[in-house]
Amino acid sequence: MSRKEVTVSEVANKHDNPIAELVQVACQFDSNIVLESENRKINAKSIMGIMAFNPSKGMTVNIVADGVDEEEAILAMEKFLVCD
Repeated sequence: MSRKEVTVSEVANKHDNPIAELVQVACQFDSNIVLESENRKINAKSIMGIMAFNPSKGMTVNIVADGVDEEEAILAMEKFLVCD
């Protein structure tokens, strides 16, 4: 299992449909990916979960991945969330 804490950037300004695009990034990987913030944990592959989670600018998020491609998954999720 791997974990990385990131601060969300201007996702809404950098992407046309950030919620759907974030789910698409997560679904590229076999690993289980969970986003955590405060007392909330959601499956990053769930569009309803991401909608409820609503990652927005300045939010601190822990990306937790577990599986064969967890390192790559965390890097891709971080790149998306920090608009790198």
